[in-house]
Amino acid sequence: MKRHLISAADLTRDDALLILDTADELARVSERSIKKLPTLRGRTVVNLFYEDSTRTRISFEAAAKRLSADVINFSAKGSSVSKGESLKDTALTLQAMGADAVVIRHGASGAPHRLATWVDGSVVNAGDGTHEHPTQALLDAFTMRSRLGALDGRRITIVGDVLHSRVARSNVLLLHTLGAEVTLVAPPTLLPVTVQSWPCEVSYDLDAVLPKADAVMMLRVQKERMNDAYFPSAREYSRRYGLDRDRLARMSEDAIVMHPGPMNRGMEIAAEVADSPRSTIVEQVANGVTIRMAVLYLLLGGETQ
Repeated sequence: MKRHLISAADLTRDDALLILDTADELARVSERSIKKLPTLRGRTVVNLFYEDSTRTRISFEAAAKRLSADVINFSAKGSSVSKGESLKDTALTLQAMGADAVVIRHGASGAPHRLATWVDGSVVNAGDGTHEHPTQALLDAFTMRSRLGALDGRRITIVGDVLHSRVARSNVLLLHTLGAEVTLVAPPTLLPVTVQSWPCEVSYDLDAVLPKADAVMMLRVQKERMNDAYFPSAREYSRRYGLDRDRLARMSEDAIVMHPGPMNRGMEIAAEVADSPRSTIVEQVANGVTIRMAVLYLLLGGETQ
């Protein structure tokens, strides 16, 4: 593996399978009464979050602590960033403190890439703007693999607000690398102009695609990033692109339902679908800790400790 994990495109097929296989091994640790390994004792992991987060920040913290690393949680709101400190100066401060890895979430696309030029430790992208979120794609692939088996030839449908979704981009890249066939379904206004260059198919008709899918991933409608009207109304969006009980019934019996969270229940996904046995949403959260343990373990040279 490379020293940083900034984009899902950084991962070769062998890299991705190594992370997934390592996560399989580490999942057994999570089943023990004592969930700690001494692997990264003496290493320091900094969680540098410029955007609010619950699942990602907590799972990275849990992952580092289960590997016995020292963890520093850095929130932009209660730091010198709120006084105008630049990302570079913050990076130099972390460098001076001897951070072995920096996990960064930032509102600006490309921020992790810049950070990697300023620090000696490994940089892990925990979400940058509308660009990428590679560890989310890894945990999604891990979840699919545990439910469906090998992903070669599997048909994965990703539905909703692709335009503002860093999760969608990372998933398309990683799933393509792992041999899956990905179809994006969204209204034209919620697809990026560059989508034709992505390694996937595009459809505007959810009902036509659903019966063929092995996994359907619903994306949150990111209203906080929308300053224009991208669709007529919430009701109209839900009618055309929401996953409800009737659409669930049209899916293959073995197909699974996914969502990276947080959800708009009743908009992109009905509550009864989110809570159904076909849903992997809670599994995805649990698998997030395991995958992030694997990433930190491999990036920080855990196998040589």
